[in-house]
Amino acid sequence: MFTRRLFIASAAALAVPAIVRPASAAPGDWTAWDAQVTPPGFDLQTTNPWGLHPRYLPRQVTANPGLKPGDVHVDAVARYLYHIQDNGTAMRYGVAIGRDGLYAPGVYTIKRKSKWPRWTPTPAMIKREPGKYAEWAGGMPPGPSNALGSRALYLYRGNRDTYLRIHGTPAPRSIGTRASSGCVRMVMPHINYLYDQVDTGVTAYLYPTDGSPLA
Repeated sequence: MFTRRLFIASAAALAVPAIVRPASAAPGDWTAWDAQVTPPGFDLQTTNPWGLHPRYLPRQVTANPGLKPGDVHVDAVARYLYHIQDNGTAMRYGVAIGRDGLYAPGVYTIKRKSKWPRWTPTPAMIKREPGKYAEWAGGMPPGPSNALGSRALYLYRGNRDTYLRIHGTPAPRSIGTRASSGCVRMVMPHINYLYDQVDTGVTAYLYPTDGSPLA
């Protein structure tokens, strides 16, 4: 069992549940969109045109011993995502998580990754907020304004897609809040970097919002 305090020792002080279909855009579009969402002269740890609190900028921090390199841990209390490295450190990113009771803590496997995915709200989302989601029942085309943003990591339990994602967001000012319909949101240039570092098959731990351990 893990607790929020045990799983990471820091060196410093939404995602939207979705059904994702293959993107219809070509790789050439991906390159143009990546350029569109990435600030000029982008530096992972210092660039901040979004006005994020400095603590949500990516940082390399110290990881507690025993955590498996490659795995992902989401601290729902502090709103951090940690990607464990093989040198005793972790890359830490600021995130947004699900609002109200929509966040689903648990242990998942990242079984698929996608660049510039298409997004379709689930039937439950449409039923819950038809005014917000019904117009996208047929799917939202990929692009910088798409709800899943530039990259998505798909969370599974066994062979079952949970429709939870770790993904980019066109609403970067939501980072640090509970704003999504259940998934984990990241600034697009941040998840673009993380995407290239994460392998399919690794485990993602989403910890409870009250700081209690995962069962």
